[in-house]
Order: sequence, then C-alpha cells, then structure tokens
Amino acid sequence: MNNQLRKASIERYSRQIVLKDIGTIGQKKIISAKVLIVGMGGLGSPVAEFLARAGVGSIGIVDDDKVSLSNLHRQSLYNTSDIGKFKVQVAKVKIKKINPNIKIKIYKIRLNKNNFKKIIKDYDYIVDGSDNFSTKFLLNDFCYKFKKILVTGAISKFDGHIFTFNFKNKKIPCLRCFFQDSDISDDLLNCESEGILGTVAGIIGTIQANEVLKKILGIGKGLDGYIFILDLLQLNFRKVKLKKRKNCFCK
Repeated sequence: MNNQLRKASIERYSRQIVLKDIGTIGQKKIISAKVLIVGMGGLGSPVAEFLARAGVGSIGIVDDDKVSLSNLHRQSLYNTSDIGKFKVQVAKVKIKKINPNIKIKIYKIRLNKNNFKKIIKDYDYIVDGSDNFSTKFLLNDFCYKFKKILVTGAISKFDGHIFTFNFKNKKIPCLRCFFQDSDISDDLLNCESEGILGTVAGIIGTIQANEVLKKILGIGKGLDGYIFILDLLQLNFRKVKLKKRKNCFCK
C-alpha cells in the first residue's frame, strides 16, 4: 500500500478519518485489511456493505445459495430483480458499486473441512454470518487452529447474539465452550420455522461489522471472552463473560 492516501480516498473516508481514534494511519490499516464473510444472508449483507463503505481493501464472500423472495425482507443487498441469482455474484456487483476501489473475491461453495483450509489462509478476520451450527463450529475450529480473529453472529425471532474470538490469545474461550454440538439444534437458527424480524438481522450484522473495524484498528473495548445478547423486542442488552470449558478442545 502507498504511504500516502490518495486525494479521492481522503475525501471518500473523510468523515471517519477525522475521528481521533482513526486518522490516516487507521484508514491505511482498514484499506490493508483482509476480511472473509461466510454467509451472504441477513447478517452477511450489512457486514459486507459497511466494511466496503469503510474501505476494507480485500473482502471474500462465501455462499452457495440463490436469492429467494422470502430473503428480501431482511437481506439488504438484494431486490426483486435478483431472485434466482447466486447471492455472491449479486453481492459482488452491489458492493463494487458502493466502493469500486476494493477487491471482492467470491466463493460460490458450501464450506467444509476439505475446502476451508485453503480459503482461510488468505484472510486475517473471519465473519460468521451462517445459519447453521455445523458451519459455526467449523469456523470456530479452523480459526482457533490458525489463530484468526472470528466475529460470530446468530439471530432468531427478535433476538441476536454476537461473539468475538481473538484466537491469538490462548486464554480466550471458544464457541464450543458455550455451545456443545451434541445438544444444539439448527432449529434455533431456522428463520423459516422460528421467524425473524428483518431489522434484527440488520442491527446484529452492523454490530459485527463494527467489531471487525475495531479489531482492525485496535481501538475500543471488544467482546473477547464475552457474548453480547440483544433482546430487541424488550430492548434488553446483556454482556456475559464466557469461561473455558474443562473438556473443550481449546483448553
């Protein structure tokens, strides 16, 4: 990256560069950052949009799904004309229109233990916008193994949960310390059966993007070792400290 920001970049990002915690040095960190977003639905859409607007220089997006009519009330990157198209292909076009200066790489696949290792090595920050626990545990395990920073989101009904795991710190608990895959059901994350208010997805996804930017910049108080729980029906917010589980693989 050039030592000097271009004039157009300074103008584009001027309202965040003026923040004393960011400045030109912070903006250069954002432009140099490489973020992978897994799941381009209700969470991934606002994450991708706000990271692109902030100037994150390299964004990878992973999803093998197509846009459907029932997606449109909560997945902010898509509209009626996108129905039937692959989400990652549509998202790339929309994101490049927001910020043509950033790099977008698409992965039109479903992640598994065989293909994720090759993908994850190119990114420093991983955002989990998936809607099933098998993918969430896969991201958790690989990010732990390769010492990545993982920001996980989950939504259902009027509720949202956010975790941040900085696996460069060995003392940080992991997702398996909170959820055990033997006693957790994907029904909890199933929007079709459980329902979801569209604004919940937008709020949780935006907070995930905010947590990523804080990690990139090294500012503020993060969620390392905590779960942030939001009840947006009653407007109740809680931050609960996680503990390492004795028999967890991250112990």
